[in-house]
Amino acid sequence: MSNPLDTDAGSELFSGYEAELKLVQADLAQKLDQIPELTGEPRKAALNQAERALEEADELLAQMRLEKSSIPTPSRPKINTRFRTYESEISISRQKLKTLSTARAALFGSRYTDDPSAGPSDTQLEQRQQLLDGTDRLDRSSQRLKHSQALAMQTEQIGVNTLADLGRQREVIDGTNTRLQSSEGMATNRLISIAIITVLVLLIMAVIFSKFREVQALTLD
Repeated sequence: MSNPLDTDAGSELFSGYEAELKLVQADLAQKLDQIPELTGEPRKAALNQAERALEEADELLAQMRLEKSSIPTPSRPKINTRFRTYESEISISRQKLKTLSTARAALFGSRYTDDPSAGPSDTQLEQRQQLLDGTDRLDRSSQRLKHSQALAMQTEQIGVNTLADLGRQREVIDGTNTRLQSSEGMATNRLISIAIITVLVLLIMAVIFSKFREVQALTLD
């Protein structure tokens, strides 16, 4: 199991957005490949779906642009290269979608008309498509929110593990300091004891010497 201190949250978030962007790109490429074969309302629906996928890709690129700024400098050149590649691919897809969207007759087929008195069926279909588009976009946003929440929880867990490691390291340091202080205290007490014993020995020797002088003086008398 890797050490939480070696895990970079910024790169994990970037990788998460990167994986999601690849899925969106695959969906967008599929829609762009289908559009030339469609006409009328199916073509219009496919174009709308491709536009939504492109908008989602732009949102993910924006998130990736923010996250890559927090990645450590040694890893940033590779990240920047990948990011520029994604930007270029999305730009190509945007140009392709723009080209496909210019053919209005192909977009609406035989149902397209500039006559405002046309029957209500087109309006109803338009409203229905807008409702479906809104529902689909809401679902995509919900999925992206869930993904972001999962990444946030993972990042939070990394922070908790890091704090736990720091706490254990602090306990080790505190224990070492306590042992050092205890050792210093024992050494100090030993020096004091030696000093006291030395003083007592000197006093005893002084008393013995004094008594010896007194005895010697009496003997001479």
